[in-house]
Amino acid sequence: MSNPLLSFSGLPPFSKIKPEQVEPAIDYLLEHNRKLVKQLEEMEEKPSWDNFVQVLEDADDRLNRVWSPVSHMNSVVNSDELRDAYNACLPKLSEYGTEMGQNENLFKAYDSIKKDSKAFNKLSTAQQKIIDNALLDFKLSGFDLPADKKQRFKDIQQQLSQLTTKFEENVLDATQAWNKHITDKSLLAGLPDSAVAMAKQTAEQKELDGWLFTLDFPSYIAVMSYADDRELRFEMYQAYVTRASDQGPNKDTYDNSALMEEIIALRDESAKLLGFNNYAERSLARKMAETPEQVITFLTELAEKSHAVAKLDFQELKDYAAEFHQQTEFAAWDATYYSEKLREHKYSISQEILKPYFPETKVIPGMFEVVKKLYGIEITKQDGIDTWHKDVGFYEIKDSEGNVRGQFYLDLYAREHKRGGAWMDDCIGRNVSKEGATQVPVAYLTCNLSPPIGDQPALFTHNEVTTLFHEFGHGLHHMLTQIDYIGVSGINGVAWDAVELPSQFMENWCWEKDALSLITGHFETGEALPDELFAKMYAAKNFQSGMHMVRQLEFGLFDMKMHTDYTQKQGARIQQILDEVRKNVSVLQTPEFNRFQHGFTHIFAGGYAAGYYSYMWAEVLSADAFAKFEENGIFDQKTGNEFLHNILEKGGSQEPMELFIAFRGREPEIDALLRHSGIAA
Repeated sequence: MSNPLLSFSGLPPFSKIKPEQVEPAIDYLLEHNRKLVKQLEEMEEKPSWDNFVQVLEDADDRLNRVWSPVSHMNSVVNSDELRDAYNACLPKLSEYGTEMGQNENLFKAYDSIKKDSKAFNKLSTAQQKIIDNALLDFKLSGFDLPADKKQRFKDIQQQLSQLTTKFEENVLDATQAWNKHITDKSLLAGLPDSAVAMAKQTAEQKELDGWLFTLDFPSYIAVMSYADDRELRFEMYQAYVTRASDQGPNKDTYDNSALMEEIIALRDESAKLLGFNNYAERSLARKMAETPEQVITFLTELAEKSHAVAKLDFQELKDYAAEFHQQTEFAAWDATYYSEKLREHKYSISQEILKPYFPETKVIPGMFEVVKKLYGIEITKQDGIDTWHKDVGFYEIKDSEGNVRGQFYLDLYAREHKRGGAWMDDCIGRNVSKEGATQVPVAYLTCNLSPPIGDQPALFTHNEVTTLFHEFGHGLHHMLTQIDYIGVSGINGVAWDAVELPSQFMENWCWEKDALSLITGHFETGEALPDELFAKMYAAKNFQSGMHMVRQLEFGLFDMKMHTDYTQKQGARIQQILDEVRKNVSVLQTPEFNRFQHGFTHIFAGGYAAGYYSYMWAEVLSADAFAKFEENGIFDQKTGNEFLHNILEKGGSQEPMELFIAFRGREPEIDALLRHSGIAA
């Protein structure tokens, strides 16, 4: 029987992919690619774009297209069998990647193409960028190390791929392993009907009476925001912030402590093998920011500007809790609850009041209408497409001339066996073959939003809508690219601290009245968001913005310092560094048992190691980019086209600063971010 992973040419055949097919498919492709590389090494012709680079790009693309659905399914429909198959392939893929990166013959071939200035100058900007990126990648893979160090580097890369995957598995398993089963209705006091109904539905799915709360974010945040029972909030908070740690209820099974130490140590060792002082320097080699010191200064200055505002926010919160609720003893598990109460007290608004106006049936088509107005694109749902779950939709994007520009899968709701958070990933990248056929880019857009309850459509909080717009911004960056070479089309080859620009930029429309009229409509009456509610929502936009800002800065500084300050003698000092950062930046006392870092998948299992600052860095870019729309009109088509042509379509083909200046006419300024966040005032 043929292997569906090797025989598909268009979209992945998700329903036909079986765990036992994964390893044979990857083995076959790795063997095929190694043979191909050998042929290229023995080739007598002079290496060029067509006979060498393009051939390798196509081989990499095929491998990525087969691995992509496997990796994606491992995140969204995780099972023991699939996990085993996925983990069996990780060391093989890691070994292959390092082997290619350390191949001196390949390096010499790329180098010779670069040095033939006459031929090199005839290549397009995108082609030149791919070659420059490849030469840097050889350096970052240790191609020029002596044999023993090369082998050590390869071993480290393999270990890291397994350790980071294990870290993420522990977080998923610890999240799934805990729940709170309630049969006493009095414990539900304060919770909105939607949260109670969701807990009831979750219990029924497990054939239980009463209500079942889990650590999936929609369930967790509802309790933290609204449950009057302080003991219940404490129990949920403690379970959430000790997931996968030495403090959690499953501390003997899923503790990430040793893994984290090992990950940081191995990253540091690999960076030093390459001649960097620390892993943070190694991480920045492919980013806009130049040195760890520059990043730490950037974050520290932002913290200094925000700290006074954050202290005022927190004092106001404590005073309110004491005066109106006699809550004089204030703890971390009270913060979200009283914040929600204070927001209602000050602005007569809450996430829950807004929910009926954000039904999925209005938000999704409305979001498509927003980007139609901005970029002239049309998005339509396509039926009959094979997906990994019945709730997943599939959509197609066409431009004003009717050309298909991209396609995407949309997987909106939280559910079992799906990792938490929200993300965009590429399924297929844009590529144009030698014969001129275009490979249409395809994205996965994944969220963990509130699911539909009973016969109602899914109702989203405004925060959830903002998350959706954020991921859609990433998706547009990937799908609207007009670059013809896979290595720098879409999000490929984009500096990591610029990759958040299109996503954070999209969030702005969630706060604009003209855009909200498109994405809101009461799920029962169809009534758009009333002016009065909008005014309250907008007034509350920067509610506790100082506290939110210092929280992001805490994460960014912790990440950067941990990857800068590691020494073999002292070890990673993870808790110590986090405590030091909190002492300088945070305003809310964190309890002793809090092990937030043990679930920090962004930096211990994702692509944000020594790169979490990217969110703040890109927020400066996105706020300044959006300021141009504020000047010209938020649906100004000329400005929309300028953003489309200078940012979204260019992918990683040029340096992000060049692209930003082409759009904005100057380098970014921080003022717009401080104004948007309410920090400047």
